[in-house]
Amino acid sequence: MMGGTITDSEMKQGTLVRGFGGFYVVVDENGTEYTLRCKKKFRRMKLSPLVGDEVLFTPGSGEEHGWLEEILPRSSECLRPPVANVALLLIVVAPVPEPDLLLVDRMMVRARAQQMDMVLVINKCDLDESLAEELRAQYAGAEVPVCPVSAKSGKGLDALKVMMGSRLCCLTGQSGVGKSTLLNALFGLELETGEISRKIQRGKNTTRHAELLMRDGMRVLDTAGFSLLELDGKMEPITLKEYYPEFLEHEGRCRFEPCFHDREPGCSVTAAVNEGSIHPQRAARYRTLLAEVKQAWRDRYD
Repeated sequence: MMGGTITDSEMKQGTLVRGFGGFYVVVDENGTEYTLRCKKKFRRMKLSPLVGDEVLFTPGSGEEHGWLEEILPRSSECLRPPVANVALLLIVVAPVPEPDLLLVDRMMVRARAQQMDMVLVINKCDLDESLAEELRAQYAGAEVPVCPVSAKSGKGLDALKVMMGSRLCCLTGQSGVGKSTLLNALFGLELETGEISRKIQRGKNTTRHAELLMRDGMRVLDTAGFSLLELDGKMEPITLKEYYPEFLEHEGRCRFEPCFHDREPGCSVTAAVNEGSIHPQRAARYRTLLAEVKQAWRDRYD
């Protein structure tokens, strides 16, 4: 109600599924869509609605739009892609384009920091079945299931659906790994898909805005592909190792405490890498990220 006090009985609860041109589309528990505008108070609060948000709103009347009244507390929040309340992150890679595993590790750190579960989805496994085994070896002990699938043949899709369940999932990864094609195969949708450039082997972004897709009890955020995810300066460097489950059993076993598991003498993690129980490439990428986190920490007040 404009110009009056809004009562609880006049407000409804729903999930924000997409935004466009200053408007937001929200779906209630019955699947009914409402188009809303955002009140100015959110701008004063420096709070932007995100796809995936649970919100309270007042429906519009007739052709008039309604109003987004309140954003309920978020269980997680991502800025790139800008989405909220993700419970399961589906990190998609493929044989082509070549997997950027440093990007994958960055996303895993981000996800663990917000207590999201993860699945490493190997799409286009019909092109190269060995990639899944290689990544199982690299991420052994990382507590991340590896799920090979093929949107083309349908292989692995049923197993992936079971992993997803009814949780709010976010499908993310490099451009060109086939996220939209995978969603088409999972839910019988007709999302626009792009072709891989044979010259640069990089995909065109076909998803330009985040959108929450709901079908058969599943809820999936379709997001734009990206190739860069930075770790910010808010993370203390010594805490990075906490997001690597394969390191946990080595805590307290190093010669020096605290140990960054970098190049310190007598490091138990380094010994495990040399013995083969932690994959050397996984450890090397950790040290690359550690250097970035240290630099970001030093630059945090600049």
